[in-house]
Amino acid sequence: MSTHHHYILYKPYGMLSQLGTEGYKKKRGLSELFDFPKGVYPVGRLDEDSEGLLMMTSDSKLSVQIRSASIEKEYWVQLDGEITVEAIAQLKAGLHLVIKKEAILTKPCKAWKIEEPNFEERYPPTRAGQHRPYSWLAIVLQEGKFRQVRKMTAAVGFPTLRLVRVRIGDIRLDDMKPGEVTPKGALI
Repeated sequence: MSTHHHYILYKPYGMLSQLGTEGYKKKRGLSELFDFPKGVYPVGRLDEDSEGLLMMTSDSKLSVQIRSASIEKEYWVQLDGEITVEAIAQLKAGLHLVIKKEAILTKPCKAWKIEEPNFEERYPPTRAGQHRPYSWLAIVLQEGKFRQVRKMTAAVGFPTLRLVRVRIGDIRLDDMKPGEVTPKGALI
């Protein structure tokens, strides 16, 4: 019986969701946060300009399970503009988008307006409030297409300024700080 290693971490803004950065000039990788054992890899991805909860494991079967549509992923999104009830309804119903040159219809999701969360200031800071008001949205997906949340909010007229994944299944970001890594006995 093999022993697997599991971690949760708060991926900071401006970091790739991969261990190494070979072939990427001036990019930061997860290996600068922690000395992960050999065979540990990220479960899913967060774009370089997104932040928040990321799981890492050496268990490939668990990785497939976590990435499946049976596990919810929750994001808190800072939007350019004051989100409307109509835009939230459109997000919840599903949207026609083009992702990587493929036309898709997003699955219905959960979405609601939230108060501004108490996250640490991001560096560099967003342009929020400089020219227009901003608002925050919680969105829960059971799919994860390339830059899907950003494409969805832009499609309803409210571009994403900041995106933080706060939950995967029952595991929450809670009060973790950017760059923090926590070993776990099990992930789910």
